Parts: sequence; structure tokens; C-alpha cells
Amino acid sequence: MSASASPPLLVERDGHVVTLTMNRPEARNAMDLEMLARLADAWIMIDEDPEVRVAILTGAGGHFCSGSDLKQMHQPPDDAWAARFKADPDLHWKAFLRHHRLTKPLIAAVEGSAIAGGMEILQATDIRIAAEGARFGVSEVRWGLFPLGGSTVRLRRQIPYAHAMDILLTGRHVRADEAYRMGLISRIVPDGQALTEARHVAAEVAANGPFAVQSIKRSVQDTEGLPEREALAIELELGWKVFQSDDAKEGPRAFAEKRPPRFTGK
Repeated sequence: MSASASPPLLVERDGHVVTLTMNRPEARNAMDLEMLARLADAWIMIDEDPEVRVAILTGAGGHFCSGSDLKQMHQPPDDAWAARFKADPDLHWKAFLRHHRLTKPLIAAVEGSAIAGGMEILQATDIRIAAEGARFGVSEVRWGLFPLGGSTVRLRRQIPYAHAMDILLTGRHVRADEAYRMGLISRIVPDGQALTEARHVAAEVAANGPFAVQSIKRSVQDTEGLPEREALAIELELGWKVFQSDDAKEGPRAFAEKRPPRFTGK
């Protein structure tokens, strides 16, 4: 599988931050098999590299992602990328972060369309920054399809029931201001500024203690839906490990010495 001149997923490293750019602007960054396989590989790289503290997911050409490539779904290719999916039938869901839980914080920078699969992968992100002109929707019902990327489970847990069902059952698209009021996105910025803002936020997160950041994310995920007593026990176990870490010693020391902390993630 030789790399093309312009691969459908661009991976950029800047210090502790990795930016993934879905790069099929001619198709509003619809996900083909190559993009999905590269996404699955990128999640593993982000998780396994201790120097990576934060990831950003965005799209090229003024759009986030319009979902899966329906043309390719109708006529699948017979190439090396397709062979990877035959060898690992779960690869599709790992790429969508449906069957892979990323351990590092993931920030979405959304311009233009975040529709269908684009909206589904968005629900696996932690902080969501959208341009004023962004649009969001789970449109599968329009084409007689089911949103298998996780929306019938995650959307209801992330926004109020009636709003989630309105989006899921009508297939309509919502504007950024409505998405913000629902709680679907974190921040709204002027058009063209989503990635810039995401990089500012990523820098803030990356400057924090990485062991603490990752433990907080794990606690939020692992305690979802549990009774309070069980959830607090998990939180306490994770939190004490952070307090016993080298980073927990470095933070107060740096504060006392009036200097930026030098965290190691240990």
C-alpha cells in the first residue's frame, strides 16, 4: 500500500499534539476505506506514543466530514485497503472509535458539514469546537440506513432525549448555534477559525499533567451509568494513583518555585 501524493488522512505532529486532517475535500471528506484504515492506525499510534498528550481531528477544504463514501459502499474496491478490512472485520468500527476507546483527549475542529459518519465520530471526541457555519446531522434514515457508528447510544447520553430523537428520526441538519444550545458542541468561533481555536485548547491541555488528564478522562468514561457508590470508588482508585505519581510532586514544586511544571506523565 504505497502512500499517494495526497493521502486521505494527513497526520501532523507539533510537540505533544497530533492533528489528524480528513483529506478528501472533493467529497467533503467522505470516508473511504483507505481513510478509515489510516484513522484506525492513527488512534493506535496516539495511544501508544507517550509523547502524544492531545489529538485534534479536523477536515480539509472547509468541511469536517460528510460520512461514509456511499458510492464506495455500493461498489467496494478490490485492493490492498479492502483486504485489510476483510482480514479484520472490526477495523471499520475501530476507525470510528466505536470499538476503540482513545486514552488521550481528542478535540474536534469542525468547519462546514459534520453529517452521518462525520457526526458519529464527532460523538467520540471530548472537546468540540465549531465554526458558525457548521452543520450537524445523522442523516442515515433519509437513505433507509441505520447509524451504526454509535449515535443511537451516544447521542442520547450526550444531549437531552427529545433533541437526540429529533435529530435521529428526522435526519435533519442543525446549525452550530442550535448544536451549542443542545450541548453537542463546546465552543463556537467565526468561520475559518475552528482549527486555530482547537490548537489553542490543545496547547492548554498538553501543558497539564498528562497522567492526571488521562486518568480524569478514564474516570469519566469508566463511571458512566454506574451507581454513585460504585462510580466514586473507581474515581478514588484512579485519583489516588495520580496523587502518588511523580507529576503530582512536580506540580506543587513548580508552583512553589514559580516556574512552569515539567511533567513526565509518570
